[in-house]
Amino acid sequence: MQRVNNATHDFPYLSEAAVYLDSACQSLRPQPVLDALNEYYTTFNSCGERVKYAWGVKTDARVNETRQLVLRYLKLKPRDHFVSFTLNTTYGLNLILSQLRTDRIKKVMTSDAEHNSPFLATMTFAAKNNLPREVMTRRDDGSIELGDYDFDGALVVVGTVSNVDGRRLGNIDELIKTVHRGGGLVVLDAAQGMTFGKELLEKTSADAICFSAHKMYAPSLGVIVARRDLAAQLDTTFIGGGMVDDVTGVDSYILSADSPNHIYTKFEAGLQAWGEIIALGAAIKWLENVKSSAQLDELSQRLYDILRGLPGVKLINDQPTPILAWYHDKLDAHLLAEALSDQGIMTRSGYFCCHYYLDKIKHYPPLVRMSLGLHNRSSDIDAVEKLLGKVFK
Repeated sequence: MQRVNNATHDFPYLSEAAVYLDSACQSLRPQPVLDALNEYYTTFNSCGERVKYAWGVKTDARVNETRQLVLRYLKLKPRDHFVSFTLNTTYGLNLILSQLRTDRIKKVMTSDAEHNSPFLATMTFAAKNNLPREVMTRRDDGSIELGDYDFDGALVVVGTVSNVDGRRLGNIDELIKTVHRGGGLVVLDAAQGMTFGKELLEKTSADAICFSAHKMYAPSLGVIVARRDLAAQLDTTFIGGGMVDDVTGVDSYILSADSPNHIYTKFEAGLQAWGEIIALGAAIKWLENVKSSAQLDELSQRLYDILRGLPGVKLINDQPTPILAWYHDKLDAHLLAEALSDQGIMTRSGYFCCHYYLDKIKHYPPLVRMSLGLHNRSSDIDAVEKLLGKVFK
C-alpha cells in the first residue's frame, strides 16, 4: 500500500519563498536530523572509543547503532560487511584506491559518464601504478554493454546513478558478477544512488560502496561500506589515532583493524565526526519511516513535462527523474541560474563535476540542473513554471 508523503512537514524552517532545487549537491536536513545533531552537542558531546564516562558510552552506542542502520538500510549482513566513516564520497574512493594492492589487478576501468570522483581517482590510480585504464561507454539508459569489454583482473569503479540526469546503472548486478568471475574488484560511487536508486544497492555483492550522507538528508559526512575480505587486499598507509591498539616500538604498531570487531577502523584515522554520524542514523530512520516516492515522482514528472514544453529548452533527460538537466538554445545557463536565484529559485549551472562526458563527449554548453528532494512542494514547481514561462516567452 502506498503511504502518503508527509516529509515536507519535517522542514518547518523552509519558507514558502525559498525554492531549493539542488538536492543532488546536498539535500536539506529534516527536523529530526537537526534535533539529533543538536542533542549530541548539547547533552552528551564526547569522544567515541576513547573514554569510560557516561557521555562517551552513549556516543559509542549511538555510533554503533548508525553502523548497523547503514547495513540494514542496504540489506547487508555484518558478518560480510563493515561500515567506516570518512569525509565524503570522493575521499572514500581515493582512500580505498590509494591503499589497494595491485598484485591481482591488470587494469582499471571506469565509464565516460562518471562524476569526477571516480573518473579522476581511476586516472591517478592507473598512472601511479603503471596500469592501463579503460573508459567504457554508458548507454543512454545508464547501463553498460558488458559484451564489449574484457573484465579479466579489472578494478572497476563506476557510479550507480548519474548526478546529471538520474540515469541508472540498471545492469549493475550483471556487471559485478562478470567482474568477479574474472577475478576483479568493483567499487561503487553511490553518492546519488543512496537517495535516488537504493534498490540497485540492496544486497549488492560489490566489494565497496562509497557515498555521502549529505546527499541523503544527513549532515556532511562520507561513508564506506566494504566487504570484510577486501581489508586483506589493502596496505594501510593512512594511519592515526583511533586505528592503533598499541605502539610497540619506534617503527612498529598493532592496528585495531586486525580485530574483526574493530575492522571499521581500517579507514578511520583520527577523531571522527561523532555528532554527524549519529545524525546520519536519525536520517536513515527518517527515510525508512517517510515513504515519499509517490509525491517525488509526481513532482519530477510535472517538472519534466514543463521543461519539455518550453520553447528553446533542450532537456538532457529522456525520462523524468528527480534530477533534470537542460540548456536553452539562446540563453546562457549561468545567467539563467542567476535569474532564477533572483526570484528565490536555487539551481545549479555548469557541468556538475562531469566535465569529460558533458563537454568533451556530448559537447553540450553549460547546463542548468534542477534536482528535487523530499522537501519540495507543488508550489515550488508552480514558481518554476511561472518564472520560466515569462522568461522564454
